[in-house]
Amino acid sequence: MFKTLLVPVDPRPRSLRSLEIAGKIADQWDSHVIGLYVKPPMYLPAGIEAGAETLAELQQKTLAELVAEARARFDAGVKAAGIARSEFRADEGDIAEVVALHARYADLVIVNQTDPESDVRTNFADAVLMWVGRPVLVVPYTGQFKTLGERVLVAWNASREAARAVTDALPFLQRAQQVVVLSIAGKRAASEFGGTPGADVAVYLARHGVKTEVAPTVAVDVDAGEEILSRAFDYGADLIVMGAYGHSRAREIVLGGATRTVLKSMTVPVLMSH
Repeated sequence: MFKTLLVPVDPRPRSLRSLEIAGKIADQWDSHVIGLYVKPPMYLPAGIEAGAETLAELQQKTLAELVAEARARFDAGVKAAGIARSEFRADEGDIAEVVALHARYADLVIVNQTDPESDVRTNFADAVLMWVGRPVLVVPYTGQFKTLGERVLVAWNASREAARAVTDALPFLQRAQQVVVLSIAGKRAASEFGGTPGADVAVYLARHGVKTEVAPTVAVDVDAGEEILSRAFDYGADLIVMGAYGHSRAREIVLGGATRTVLKSMTVPVLMSH
């Protein structure tokens, strides 16, 4: 069960999207929701002595204002989402590393997809996935999500990451009305999947009380990420479950890959594990 949820927050309005989803999950599992704001580290240019104390004071004041704004945004989101148990934390440092540290004591991390129209130049969700060691639920920056986890598409390629994602998602899968397993075949499909693609993981899930439907296998010569998103639309899925970065991250950055395609173009929340 997802008893502790970690939600990185900031003063921007779109940070409330992840809190809306956290509210849906907290309502199902009576979860404790932690809002985490990571302050940027203070910076004093080298060689500055005169006025350094004043500059430090100004930076401290600015940081305090940012924390207060993030706290107000979090409190408003908690109230709007009807979250019963919550706390707000403020820490300082590299945002991905700080989130990873706090995530060690949470069951699920909920983050927002990077908004291409924002001033954020790095893919925060991408960085968190590589650091946290916990399942990460990524919330699209657009769209409305009336349900979550009622109709789930599992992207299965028999990898370590996919196996972990399926296990991490069991609380969702056990409550779902429909679970579809979409097999992403490699060149040696039989040896990779242990026979019939998708059958083995369907048996595994059945032993956990999850009824599944095995979809036709996706061939190796298609764009897996686009196919996952297309099938999710066809099945009316409100959640996708998949492993993240089955190849090296450097290779995916250069060649693309299903993880990056889904992170860029998702239309429903995606639970990923690395």
